[in-house]
Amino acid sequence: MKSYKNLSASVNSIESFGLVDGPGIRVVLFFNGCSLRCKFCHNPEMFNMQESNTTVEELVEKIKRYKPYFKRNGGVTYSGGEPLLQADFLIELSKALKNENIHIALDTAGVGIGKYEEILKYVDLVILDIKHLTKTGYENLVSHPMDEFLNFVEVLKKNNKDIWIRQVVVPGIHDNSEYMNMLICYLKTIPNIKRIEFLPFHKMGDEKYIKLGIPNPLKDVMAMDPQKCQELYDKYIKPNFDL
Repeated sequence: MKSYKNLSASVNSIESFGLVDGPGIRVVLFFNGCSLRCKFCHNPEMFNMQESNTTVEELVEKIKRYKPYFKRNGGVTYSGGEPLLQADFLIELSKALKNENIHIALDTAGVGIGKYEEILKYVDLVILDIKHLTKTGYENLVSHPMDEFLNFVEVLKKNNKDIWIRQVVVPGIHDNSEYMNMLICYLKTIPNIKRIEFLPFHKMGDEKYIKLGIPNPLKDVMAMDPQKCQELYDKYIKPNFDL
């Protein structure tokens, strides 16, 4: 069996003082690679897996420097891209971080390569990204079948983890009563939801598509009005969830 010191991963970037990807002050690791091609993605530079560029040992030593800032509720967040595509590395990194008593959050779309039970043993919080809730709508929005997401959610339900839900609200796709009612019904089937966030679709990733020379599927779609996004949250989420 390989020592974790021999494992390496492809990490796009590291944010040292993240404040929005989980509770408290966090080190956020953005892993390269994603099976989805979300039309509203603002991190297209992480679509493809790149060469491995860091080891478990290197990351643990780097993260340990920030432990004094974590205090009671900070820690590390795995993001991306899709961290679940680098499952073996995630497992060994998580074991090492738990030896340092560091809180771990996993920000995921739930489309990885399996080993979910093993990964979730070490994760304290799952930030679950909801894309769409019909198979047709999901596949049209992310160019990938919905089955693996549904598989991950079933595993997640069995593992008694705290969950934050994130829903990007795209004009013309999510900002309607039909979708909102569907979302409410679906979220009520998931235990341990501690927080639900509506994120208004924005245009901050447009320049990345131009720079990378790849098509931007929503280049002609206007940004979501944050006020309308809040109104949707107040109308549909607040009356239905005690958060």
